[in-house]
Amino acid sequence: MAGMTRYLRTEQTMAFPHGRLIATRDGASYVLAPDGWDRLAGPRPRHAMFLSREEAEDWCEREGWDLNLLDAVPTTA
Repeated sequence: MAGMTRYLRTEQTMAFPHGRLIATRDGASYVLAPDGWDRLAGPRPRHAMFLSREEAEDWCEREGWDLNLLDAVPTTA
């Protein structure tokens, strides 16, 4: 499964009523931030729920994010 990207959504908070989008790839987790994907230093949030690619696309559309970002998750070197 090397190179496969999985998407997750964090729990809702007041600051992020629809949660935040996380992507995992090659054992690393990234959170979608205003300037692109930021690597998470620790483990993925405990209560993050897995999303299908289609659900991640729906999340991006609802939040106003460019769908191309789903294909721009960094790879580990």
